[in-house]
Amino acid sequence: MKPTPEILERIRKSSTDHKDGVFTRLYRYLLREDVYYTAYKNLYANKGAATKGTDSDTADGFGTEYIAKIIQDLANMNYEPKPVRRTHIPKRNGKMRPLGIPSFRDKIVQDVIRMYLEAIFEPIFSDRSHGFRPNRSCHTAIQQITKGFNGIRWFIEGDIKGCFDNIDHSVLLSLLSEKIKDSRFVNLIGKFLKAGYLEDWKYNATYSGTPQGGIISPILANIYLHELDKKMDELKKGFDALPQRTCTKEYADKQWEIEKVRRQLKAAQSAEEIQRLVADKKRLHKELVKIPWKDATDKKLVYVRYADDFLIGVNGTKEECQQVKTLLKEFLANRLKLELSDEKTKITHSAEYARFLGYDVNVRRTGELKRRSDGIVQRTLNGTVELLVPLGEKIERFVIDKKIAKVGRDGKLQSQHCNPVLHNTDLEIVDHYNSQTRGICNYYHMASNFSKLKYFVYLMEYSCLKTLARKHQMNMSQIIQKFRFGKTWGIPYVTKSGQKQMVIVRFTDLKRGWKYADDVDAIPQRHYGFNELEKRLKANKCELCGGESPPFEIHHINKLKNLKGKAMWEKVMISRKRKTLVVCQKCHYEIHGRSYHA
Repeated sequence: MKPTPEILERIRKSSTDHKDGVFTRLYRYLLREDVYYTAYKNLYANKGAATKGTDSDTADGFGTEYIAKIIQDLANMNYEPKPVRRTHIPKRNGKMRPLGIPSFRDKIVQDVIRMYLEAIFEPIFSDRSHGFRPNRSCHTAIQQITKGFNGIRWFIEGDIKGCFDNIDHSVLLSLLSEKIKDSRFVNLIGKFLKAGYLEDWKYNATYSGTPQGGIISPILANIYLHELDKKMDELKKGFDALPQRTCTKEYADKQWEIEKVRRQLKAAQSAEEIQRLVADKKRLHKELVKIPWKDATDKKLVYVRYADDFLIGVNGTKEECQQVKTLLKEFLANRLKLELSDEKTKITHSAEYARFLGYDVNVRRTGELKRRSDGIVQRTLNGTVELLVPLGEKIERFVIDKKIAKVGRDGKLQSQHCNPVLHNTDLEIVDHYNSQTRGICNYYHMASNFSKLKYFVYLMEYSCLKTLARKHQMNMSQIIQKFRFGKTWGIPYVTKSGQKQMVIVRFTDLKRGWKYADDVDAIPQRHYGFNELEKRLKANKCELCGGESPPFEIHHINKLKNLKGKAMWEKVMISRKRKTLVVCQKCHYEIHGRSYHA
């Protein structure tokens, strides 16, 4: 029997080579043991792996019997997803966002389904789609805008009302069935869609939307919105048109005048005539760089999407932009049963700012000259895309909401101590500020006004100092003196190689255009190989007592730092520096303080 990684690679290759091909008999691949070890490997390190859904099932207790029960239920067609547990988390605007927490067993099965869906659909997804995809992120979407939107005259900022909550189940299953001719596989996805949720222990059915907090929700949303990507390709083919002229008539006429002067200069004899013609040539060049070069008769439609956020660039009239918006609204309503917001789907001239993924985007209109490496002077910035940090709406709001700064009497931001982290250790406080500083600066590293973040970094450092000062009942200068380290200051900590210092991040440590941290929008890489957890389970040996009596299970914890090191199993996990421990069922019962009956 071929290992699952080979099957996934074969499916991916087939989908790449045959874009319109269909896939059959996929359900049988859900009955393979090895794929569940890979799914566990993808999930166990997540923070939510130990969070309970509507049952007590978590990453703790995973093993061969756990897998066998899932496979048996799937083989007998008895597998029924449990409703998710719904909770709410606060949003920045003060409202609450619903969050669904599925059973861990459902997470495992969903991740297995995701692997096969990803192998089938990733090769056919549009290059203009960037959300929730391997090796793609907000930055790749923004980068595509900087390259493809140059010279654009209009922006259409797309906004779909409650996109993920309003995905039509029948339409989604119909789209899946076009590519996957396996009713059992598609019906299983349908069960997850209809599983419902529990809120305050009251059951609520789900009639639309992707599974609450589900592992397969992102790829199902991309499969659904792939229809929008295809519609944009269709509109682009009918819209794009080449310009009537290479450049504007005024620009061409001025170039001809310069050419005539150049010819006269070659034939000139006297010094006075040469001097006059050189002066004329310089004057004409100055006039040339003030004349628009691009002919405005071309038609162009460009598009980038990240999840349900999309930006369209249009070369054409505002009326044509309105026509594109109307066509999209009709398509979304008729084909995908979604509603395009009239108020939030704005048509903006590219000289003004459009908001996309937290950046302000516009197209420069400047006559600023720059000499190229070959000596030619050009308006190199004119018509290029400019990305800006929305300092007022994003940065100022962030530092005020996080209690890092407040608005002073003069209307300027002033740093203040941060109460929520006041009782953390000194090392945790500095690490907290550093991670937030790097996170914000990393996200906006592509902005042309990146240097404006210097004051943000300053506020973060002084807020950190004030927090430490409040904690130690000192002033800031005493804190700096207490933790001085060379020309800066930092919190000392001990490692195996000796004492080190965690220094505060300075603006000079950060560079525009250089990605110095991966925490913000990194995409988890999927690995389908034979993994270490599977080897440890199949070794059939308890890592705590050394016993060889099956069954064996994985004992899982959320954080190593929460262990006290008193019990033997805690000491073993601390010494191994692992959040997992393969133990026999007897030892697992004892860890949880339960009596074991063989």
